[in-house]
Amino acid sequence: MAKNMLLTNATLATMDGPSAYGLVRNGAIVMQDSELAWAGPADDLPAEFRTHEPVDLEGRLVTPALIDCHTHVVHGGNRAKEFEMRLEGASYEEVARAGGGIVSTVAATRTATQDDLLAGALSRVDAMIAEGVCSLEIKSGYGLDIENELKMLRAARAVASRRKVRVRTSYLGAHAVPPEYKGRADAYIDEVCIPGLDAAHAEGLVDAVDGFCEGIAFSPDQIARVFDKARALGLPVKLHAEQLSNLGGARLAAEYGALSADHLEYANAADAAAMANSGTVAVILPGAFYTLHETAAPPIDAFRQSGVPMAVATDCNPGSSPMSSLLLAMNMACTLFRMTPEEALAGVTRHAARALGLDDAGMIKPGLRADLAIWDIEHPAELAYRMGFNPLWKRIFGGQL
Repeated sequence: MAKNMLLTNATLATMDGPSAYGLVRNGAIVMQDSELAWAGPADDLPAEFRTHEPVDLEGRLVTPALIDCHTHVVHGGNRAKEFEMRLEGASYEEVARAGGGIVSTVAATRTATQDDLLAGALSRVDAMIAEGVCSLEIKSGYGLDIENELKMLRAARAVASRRKVRVRTSYLGAHAVPPEYKGRADAYIDEVCIPGLDAAHAEGLVDAVDGFCEGIAFSPDQIARVFDKARALGLPVKLHAEQLSNLGGARLAAEYGALSADHLEYANAADAAAMANSGTVAVILPGAFYTLHETAAPPIDAFRQSGVPMAVATDCNPGSSPMSSLLLAMNMACTLFRMTPEEALAGVTRHAARALGLDDAGMIKPGLRADLAIWDIEHPAELAYRMGFNPLWKRIFGGQL
């Protein structure tokens, strides 16, 4: 692959600039090595780039490569039986309290080898790559003991060595209380979660620290102890917050300057204001809302009014969101939550990058990584409009087509 590449005859959705989608008709893009060197109307192409051999995109749409900023793709087993239970009327909490839910995936993950976990994750990541994803986050949280949390994070790191995709890992030791610590959540935090974070950080396996702040998981005070440890280690934090109830998780995340607060079905205007003040991204996860038959929707209007950036992600996991399609997540965000197609595309590009602390991705802009998706469509709204249809033509990762 040549080090310099000129893409011509394209419509660009730069996701940067004053126009809707940052749209540029008859656009061109110059890539040098792994970076974007120039993008704009073809008529304005600087003379220094006109000698590059062009690649004619024949009018196709180019967007920043997609970013899935909330996934649990490393896990053992599946929970199809629980899917049946929920269809028969069992709630998420009832399934969890009966020994199902996260704990059932913990058992499958603990018995799986690292190679098993990697193989399963790669099958899901391949589906994401096929839809134009170049960056994704992978969480731990199904080991719930030190060695198995480390095993999950090692498998997550290995994904990036086996596929052309960037991976950001989140330590989610505070995901659930394992059976051996039932009724002793504080002891689990002290004896497993915090020491496990120390061990994972020492091994270079952690990019951020996450938690699940919920009645079936951990209280704000317990999460705060984990976040204090993250802060001491210099690691950013994220939080599953306000998914099933409002315990103050979104405001806790804001207090710690979290990269993101995720789910947020039971968040309110005060939560939105706190997140706006801290710069915390709201990560919208319609797959879980859909799968769990939730009725409370995240306060999209409050986020808009407060200026909270909204990302969209798959939440790909074996229980509450067994979905690997970011394009479907975009459609669901629009149809279920009335986000606009432009908000949905910003949610899987510019705002998703921010939710992962990435400052070199998410827009078509000189100086950023040359991670692009080229689509066989005319207008970016089509990405959220269609269901079960993948119009990706080519993906560019680090300047390589």
